[in-house]
Amino acid sequence: MATYSDEIKTAAKLMWLRRMSAREIADQLNLNNARVVYQWAEKGNWEAMLQHETVEQATSRRLIGLIEKPQKTKEDFTEIDRLSNLLDKLAGIEVKKARAAKEKAAASRGERGDGKGKKKKPKNDISEITAEQLEAIRKELFYEYQHRWHENKDQRTRFILKSRQIGATYYFAWEALEDAILSGDNQVFLSASRSQAEIFKAYIIKFAREYFELELKGADFIELSNGAELRFVSTNGRTAQGYHGHFYADEVFWIPDFENTNNLASGMATHKKWRRTYFSVPSVKSHGAYAMWGGENYNKERKDKVDFVLSHKALKKGLLGPDKIWRNIVTIKDAEEQGCDLFDIEQLKIENSTPAFNNKYMCAFMEAGLSVFKLGDLLDCSIDSEEIWRDFKKDKERPYGNHPVWIGYDPSRSGDGAAVIVIAPPLKPGGKFRVLEKIVMRNRAWQWQAERIKELTEKYNVQFIGVDCTGPGHGVYEMVQGFFPGVTPITYGISTKTNLVLKAQDVIESGRVQWDAEHTDIPQAFMQIHQTTTGNDQITYAANRTSTTGHADVAWALMHALSNEPLNRKKQKTTVAFASN
Repeated sequence: MATYSDEIKTAAKLMWLRRMSAREIADQLNLNNARVVYQWAEKGNWEAMLQHETVEQATSRRLIGLIEKPQKTKEDFTEIDRLSNLLDKLAGIEVKKARAAKEKAAASRGERGDGKGKKKKPKNDISEITAEQLEAIRKELFYEYQHRWHENKDQRTRFILKSRQIGATYYFAWEALEDAILSGDNQVFLSASRSQAEIFKAYIIKFAREYFELELKGADFIELSNGAELRFVSTNGRTAQGYHGHFYADEVFWIPDFENTNNLASGMATHKKWRRTYFSVPSVKSHGAYAMWGGENYNKERKDKVDFVLSHKALKKGLLGPDKIWRNIVTIKDAEEQGCDLFDIEQLKIENSTPAFNNKYMCAFMEAGLSVFKLGDLLDCSIDSEEIWRDFKKDKERPYGNHPVWIGYDPSRSGDGAAVIVIAPPLKPGGKFRVLEKIVMRNRAWQWQAERIKELTEKYNVQFIGVDCTGPGHGVYEMVQGFFPGVTPITYGISTKTNLVLKAQDVIESGRVQWDAEHTDIPQAFMQIHQTTTGNDQITYAANRTSTTGHADVAWALMHALSNEPLNRKKQKTTVAFASN
């Protein structure tokens, strides 16, 4: 039996964690067979290090794996093109616009668009890429507001309040790659979870391949031939220490413990040559990032306080503040006015309540005092699942083995979404719940929605399903009852809503639930829930729910799943869940 060095085993592990198959790993590392990879994975418990993903993360991960393969098949190239187009769409970028930029880049090199016959370049060799090529692609690829970000690239600190899905992560990935090529400077990307940070990596690898036929390689980081390093780290990860370079932090208003994040940024960008860029959809003014956005940090130690202008009108085109921070606000309407025609704004208004639309797309801060949940408590439940969870194996036929799970379902009304949440209940009394899977469904028939729940019962050891059977949910409830007779109907009333909210408050405030930090829609949904009164002056809870607006569907679905644990859990005689072997 052949013996392999620790370097080979480490390389195999890194490939495995990028979800490459055992056969692909064996082929790339010239191993005798794929069986040895399975043996290493079992011995090192590599599967326990894998994590749950969003569509964007799964697309990024698969794209990175395919592009890094040294020998690609025709099917690989077809899948790379398909995934690249999907990633463009997820970033809010027109595929035809990206294709035009690619063709222009090829023309600037005097080549055909397909680039066939070109000699393979050395690893990460960017020596042939010119500033003129980069400028031509940038001008073709991005919108006016993104060009404004580039014009202010040399500001020491930029802080951008933005709408969802206007291509901020996409643009800053390009900006960092362009700067690394031209200057040789390091670039550091910081997100709430490692998988979220690696979306930057997927874009960068995609840019290099599509526009320069360059196959960038690098597991923990990418080092270009001019010495520039591009690193992708997590606020919760142990790797977010000791690096230096130009610093990018996304969704900072949804990152727990912003003060610690800002300290990391300050450490990475201590030298005057390094720049810092923060960008995010807003949350609430009580979040730690607001002290920086609103100038409170600057005024804290000053006797003569300075007024900061923070209106949309003043910041629409960007403004350098007294603290030397360049601030910019880009709403969805700004993006549309400046060339981005990817949105149906009226449809988004239908699909979201007015407060939710204003928060997600118009850069309005949520009114924290109106919610019955505190953002700080919600963000404390956000974790980096790659760092914390060791027993959830997303790619397995049974991702959570035979451990029990509970499911909550919230139906769709006209225009809003239905949501399904899968949670892992505590395996011992007083333990933590974990959100393993989240499905949001729009414009789908109730039969189709019920089929998704059925698939989950085949994938997990489901012990409880709570379905809101009020109104549109009744059809789903009856169909689920056909394949899961023990499904629990939840009929909404004042008492039911009160119990659901009180249970969620208890679990969240005591820190007994976890979800991956990239699920920013979970705290956003809980923040929509507020206390109100009925016509009889009875206290109840609502989330701007009407027949034509969205409501906090993800939050209600999670609450339906949590409802299987009694309000007074201390009276339970047995553990709330046991793992079956």
